[in-house]
Amino acid sequence: MQNRSMKMLGASAALVLGLTACSGGGAGSDEGDGGGDAAPEDMTVGVAMPTQTYERWLNDGASVEEGLEELGYTADLQFADDDIPTQQQQIDQMITQEYDALIIASIDGSALTSQLDAAAAADIPVISYDRLLTNSENVDFYVTFDNFAVGQEQARALLYGLGVLDENFEEAEDAPEETLNVELFAGSLDDNNARFFWDGAMDILEPYIEDGTLAVPSGQTTIEQAATQRWEQETAQERMENLITSDYRGSDAELDGVLSPADPLSRGIINALRSAGMGDDIESGLPIVTGQDAEIASVSLIAEGVQHSTIFKDTRNLADEAVNAADAFLNGEEPEANDTESYDNGSAVIPSYLLPVEMILEENYEEILVESDFYTEEQVESGQQ
Repeated sequence: MQNRSMKMLGASAALVLGLTACSGGGAGSDEGDGGGDAAPEDMTVGVAMPTQTYERWLNDGASVEEGLEELGYTADLQFADDDIPTQQQQIDQMITQEYDALIIASIDGSALTSQLDAAAAADIPVISYDRLLTNSENVDFYVTFDNFAVGQEQARALLYGLGVLDENFEEAEDAPEETLNVELFAGSLDDNNARFFWDGAMDILEPYIEDGTLAVPSGQTTIEQAATQRWEQETAQERMENLITSDYRGSDAELDGVLSPADPLSRGIINALRSAGMGDDIESGLPIVTGQDAEIASVSLIAEGVQHSTIFKDTRNLADEAVNAADAFLNGEEPEANDTESYDNGSAVIPSYLLPVEMILEENYEEILVESDFYTEEQVESGQQ
């Protein structure tokens, strides 16, 4: 079952596909910059990824590297292990070595201003990858998913799991009459995407909280209260344990669901719920838990009826768009954008290419993930790639 709103998103993206980027003002904004006449084998693209401890960044880095090399470019892929000074130094070195383009997935989007200034001074185009680089006009292009839609889909998945919405994601005729208790988790505040996820989710959930369909017993309903620094599983697990102790243990309140914005957080939350005796799987009473990124460990839990859902962002397509953007700049052209309004980084509106997302549930993971060769059934069964 593919959510109908995702089909609509794909259609709307196609309608605006022909928009041409208006550059954010970095190196790629001047005609003729970016290499033009040089052969791909004579050019190097620096690829800066935030960490190797998060499965998706390993996959993203490998896909970008492979795509660049298939076009003949040299790719220098570096991971910063979630250490901001390390990433700053890596990018500084790429600029000093006069790389021809940079693809950057930042740890903290606001921490690279001096590096972006230096790249612009050296006429090196910068492509912001999935996490928006902020507070600088020297960002040439942004490739990402529709992050507001990610949050909306997470919220719809939660409501579907709770029985508030039916399988068509419309109001369920047999929805529970009693108020359902949920807790809310957000991502890392230094990641600009976290706010889009949160805003999208709350766009869907707030009406249900206001009319009493949902309640948040902890009262923690702001992104600052729900934030999870560095998207760490252990931090999410600890917060969930604290919420159980303060708001559920020894009280009549039962927890029905948890909005989780990412799979590592989801697994930490599930660990806490299981340890508290709230059930081993959904059938035995485990609260509904959402997720994001379709990490293999979480997809395995979905197949087992433990984690309820995740949001699939096909990073193969994201890597393709980053490579396409770099290739355009390096040929003296502008990459195509399908959004030139949504992503204001504080200094400029950055031309962007947004990709659609899909909700993954126990009933559709095989169709979307296995049949597309993103994972094999054996990987799903083992929970490992």
